[in-house]
Amino acid sequence: MGISPYLRRLRERVGHELLLIPAVAVLPWDEDGRLLLARERQTGLWQTVGGSIEPDESPHDAARRETMEEAGVTVEIDRIRTVVGGSQFRMIYPNGDLVAYVSTVFDAHVVDGEPRADGEETSQVAWFTAEELEDARLTPFTLELFAAAEIPRPAGSTFRSPR
Repeated sequence: MGISPYLRRLRERVGHELLLIPAVAVLPWDEDGRLLLARERQTGLWQTVGGSIEPDESPHDAARRETMEEAGVTVEIDRIRTVVGGSQFRMIYPNGDLVAYVSTVFDAHVVDGEPRADGEETSQVAWFTAEELEDARLTPFTLELFAAAEIPRPAGSTFRSPR
């Protein structure tokens, strides 16, 4: 969907200034322990499914909405894994918009649908084993999120930054 009407109205008033944005990140796991990720259309890097919470929307509802929009599947939320925020979750978008996300990170599982990219924000979706995550080119935001959320990975390995 891109920028929401709510955020668009805020941007009209504050320009590119820093906005603190409540958000969600969804970690859909399958029965084999694989994680569903989406490839960001503009950069080609892999990231978690997620996005900002809309006014009057609960974090759980935002997580389900974002997963349907970006990955084409319905999920059931299993638990809150963690909540992240801080300087490592600041981003500057290509248009100059500065944001700082405070994200509720959910573990979930797919209950309906086949994963598919939306073609607008995501160009591909795929399931990753812990070993496959080692070779995936992940966004810096996703790398930070994985570290904070203690995502399982092979013993002794570290995620590589795409930079």
